[in-house]
Amino acid sequence: MKIAMMVRAYLTSPVPPDIAYSPAGVAVAVAEGLAAKGHTISFFGPEGTHIQGATVVTNTIRPLASTQQQLFDLIATTDLFSDYVPSLYDQFMVKDMFERASAGEFDVLVFHHPESAMGYAKLYPTVPVLYILHDYLDETRRQVIEMHHSVNQHFVSISNSQRRDAPDFPYIATVHNGIDTDRFSFSEQAEDYLMYAGRIVPEKGAKEAIQVALKTGRRLIMTGQYTPATQWYFDEHVKPHLSDRILYLGLIDKDQMVKYYQKAAALLMPIRWEEPFGLTMAEAMACGTPVIAFRRGSVPEVIEDGKTGFIVENTADMIDAIENIGKISRLDCRRHAERNFTTQHMIDNYEKVLYQLAPHTRPKAKTFIKGVKRISEKIADQLR
Repeated sequence: MKIAMMVRAYLTSPVPPDIAYSPAGVAVAVAEGLAAKGHTISFFGPEGTHIQGATVVTNTIRPLASTQQQLFDLIATTDLFSDYVPSLYDQFMVKDMFERASAGEFDVLVFHHPESAMGYAKLYPTVPVLYILHDYLDETRRQVIEMHHSVNQHFVSISNSQRRDAPDFPYIATVHNGIDTDRFSFSEQAEDYLMYAGRIVPEKGAKEAIQVALKTGRRLIMTGQYTPATQWYFDEHVKPHLSDRILYLGLIDKDQMVKYYQKAAALLMPIRWEEPFGLTMAEAMACGTPVIAFRRGSVPEVIEDGKTGFIVENTADMIDAIENIGKISRLDCRRHAERNFTTQHMIDNYEKVLYQLAPHTRPKAKTFIKGVKRISEKIADQLR
């Protein structure tokens, strides 16, 4: 199958190391995985984009941001024209993708942000389009997406709960995000500290994680990023509590994350929003670490309550759950991640979805049978 994919025209994939942007990580894994399975992948992104096994199409565009500060300045501008610039970069690349797909160069177009392509999709009704949804579908997103609806546009949700406030979208499947379980390796032994991994923002519950740690007397290691827009939250709710018991490490790379996951007694997720998926839950469990999370968004789909962690309603329940964390088998956490949230599992599911959109590209059963027959005949000849 010939597939064209895009995340952002103004940001490289993979993203620079000081930028936290999980959709790009998922996009790279899916693109490289599909390429490894023999599909022809054209990945559209600015200069500096690198996807193993794929053809990178840059359209001679250079990235607009190569650091977190540059990205923040880009999207936080109050100048009206400057506010449109990232979208105009996307549209420049998207237009080329649709024109080439319309001419027969691609079987399916895949976008990780619907707003990049919706304006063009309706103009090319014969081009199959797949959107992978990474964000919470609030009322504004729902209304705008419905405004641009056409029959050639299809959606993948990354959890069933993500569909809650937009149940009538033309979903083709739910595909949970996957992680590299070789990289996020298992550790049977843990220390007594708790861990928080996520953006330092109100909806992720950094404040609540600190409150829980203080009330239980446990050490807390916090990783994640804040921006100038959320500096106030860090200064008010995190910074005053930092000590040798409450440690803030900032944004750290994945290899460092693995080491902290592996030795954590539990990952805390006192989230205050409808989490679309939550990669950190899968990462922690792959390392053997139980997760204690509020019952919001995708949490009941990712955690097996009482088996790989605890699903709770509030901080009081979270405190009680910490006292029972020793009842959770770290090996059960690992096995749950291996069964449900591997990169390969994710890639296989996306391949099934893409074949639904371009069934003419599916390998013919007769061709497969002939291939098996030829191999069998060769083996038989060798044994004679």
